[in-house]
Amino acid sequence: MGESTATSIITDQKAKGFAEKYLDGKVTVYIWDMDETLILLKSLLNGTYAEAFNGVKNVQEGVEMGKMWEKYILDLCDDYFFYEQIENYNKPFLSSLSQYDDGRDLLGYDFNQDGFGPPDDDANKIKLAYRHRAIAHNYKKGLNGFFDQEMVKQWDELYNMTDKYTEGWLSSARTFLEECSAGKEETYVASADGTTDSVASKSQHINVLVTSGSLIPSLVKCLLFQLDNFITHGNVYSSWDVGKLQCFRWIKERFNCPNVRFCVIGDGWEECEAAEFMRWPFIKIDPRPGCNHRFPGLTLRTVGFYLSVVYGNSDPGDDV
Repeated sequence: MGESTATSIITDQKAKGFAEKYLDGKVTVYIWDMDETLILLKSLLNGTYAEAFNGVKNVQEGVEMGKMWEKYILDLCDDYFFYEQIENYNKPFLSSLSQYDDGRDLLGYDFNQDGFGPPDDDANKIKLAYRHRAIAHNYKKGLNGFFDQEMVKQWDELYNMTDKYTEGWLSSARTFLEECSAGKEETYVASADGTTDSVASKSQHINVLVTSGSLIPSLVKCLLFQLDNFITHGNVYSSWDVGKLQCFRWIKERFNCPNVRFCVIGDGWEECEAAEFMRWPFIKIDPRPGCNHRFPGLTLRTVGFYLSVVYGNSDPGDDV
């Protein structure tokens, strides 16, 4: 069985299960970018975040925080998520090789002695699938599940320090994810005098991450930046090799149901173009001080407006 064929079968199965689960009621799938959207890292490392404040913030302080984050991310990737072994075998999502996983009990399995490596044949795909299963298990456990409190405390301190430096960007983005997960939103309706009013509505909301970074570091970032309660490991996609448009197509196939709406939120041109091609609303994050499309700043009311512009107030059709 070819990998692309197997991936298609997996997608079809997931889509069928999703359609059955959410047959009734409206569903909104939020498709998030990560870096410079839900988290800030690159702009800390290169100083552009601080420079936008015209001297108010200490640029070097932000750079040092970024370096600390980089070290924690890489250490966690290598020590607990097999990144040193599988860096050159990036996949777009963790279940992409699930058809090769024979369900073997991995308790006591020695990942350092199983001979994993080139060539990229079926035998090694099985070993990679085992690693993906172990990674999913660790992600579900969370940092508190396999680290002592002293280590977790160090990460929390860096998180709080970074959050203060970025004026609440991290905690605000996390709170917004939580609000999205709760399924509340603002829907815009036309009133008798021709103006628009917003009304609260309830629907199922799903957060999906599509990042241009490779898969394993992206999963680790979700853990370290405290996003894992709102984004499951199965909803993390890496567009590193395939591009964001292909990821968006997979997501549409996976959540293929007449009552589903999609909304893309990010800061880059690639997700903007991909959203435009799919005819989905796109909200561009702008980190500059004083902008509304940033954290803190972005609200469910704003998101509801973008959704209403594209989908109106009726259930969305299958447009693409």
